[in-house]
Amino acid sequence: LLIKVGMSHVDEAGAKTNLDAEIPHFSLNQVYTENTRKWAQELDKVNIQADPQTRSIFYSALYHSMIAPNLMSDIDGRYRGRDQKIHQLKDLQDQQYTVFSLWDTYRANHPLFTLIDQKRTGAYIRTFLRQYEQGGDLPVWELAGCETECMIGYHSVSVISDAYLKGIRDFDAKLALKAMVSTAKADEFGKIAYAKNGLISSADEPESVSRTLEYAYDDFCISEMAKAMGVKELAAEFEKRSYHFINLYDPNSKFMRARRGAQWYGPFDP
Repeated sequence: LLIKVGMSHVDEAGAKTNLDAEIPHFSLNQVYTENTRKWAQELDKVNIQADPQTRSIFYSALYHSMIAPNLMSDIDGRYRGRDQKIHQLKDLQDQQYTVFSLWDTYRANHPLFTLIDQKRTGAYIRTFLRQYEQGGDLPVWELAGCETECMIGYHSVSVISDAYLKGIRDFDAKLALKAMVSTAKADEFGKIAYAKNGLISSADEPESVSRTLEYAYDDFCISEMAKAMGVKELAAEFEKRSYHFINLYDPNSKFMRARRGAQWYGPFDP
C-alpha cells in the first residue's frame, strides 16, 4: 500500500496542486533519491576535511541548522498571511516562509545563512516585511503565519541589519527600516518605559533585565542599518538608545541587575 500526502496552508485544492507538481508519481525510490540529492546539494555548501566521526557530527549539526524556516507558500504562489487572509506572491520565483524562532536563531543560525544561503536570506526578509504589512509589526516568534510573542526582543531587526550590512539587499530597505523603527517603538512589553527611562524597571515588566539588554542590542542593529543608509538622525537616536544597558550594570557586584525605580532590586544572589 503506497500513500502520498500533499500539504498546504491555504486550502485542499492547494495541497493537491502541490502534490501533483512535486510528486506526480508513486515511486518511493525516486522520492528518496531526489531528497538525497537535494540534501547533498545543501550540505555541500560547506566542505571540511576531518576524520569520519568529526565529519558526521559536523554535517548532522549543519543539517539541523537547516530544518527551519519552512516553506509556507504553495506552488502557485498563494499563502496564508499574518492577517489569516489568502495572499498571492507577485513574483512566482519568490517564496513565503514560516517558523521564525528568532530569539533562538538570530545569534548564529541566521548569520550562517548570510554566508551559505544568501538567496533564502533575502526571501526570509521579504517574508518579514509582508508580515509587517499584514500584522503591524515584524515577527518575534512566528509560527504558521501567527505571531506567538513567546520570547523577548525584536530580533528580526538583527537579521535584517546583518544581511544589509553584508550586502544582501534584495528587499525594500526603506520599508525594512520603517518596520524596524515601528516595531521598536510599539507600546508593548515595556518598550515605552525602556525608551523613556533608559531601562525597564522590575515594576514595569517581568524579565526586565533581559528585555533591556535585548532591546539595547536590537537598537544597535537599527542604528547600524540607519547609518549605512545615510539616515543620520535616526542612527544617532538609536545609537543613544543602544547604551541603555549601562543603566542596569551594578559596578559593585559587576553584574547586570534588576532595578525598581532608582534602587537595585534585592536581595541579589548571582
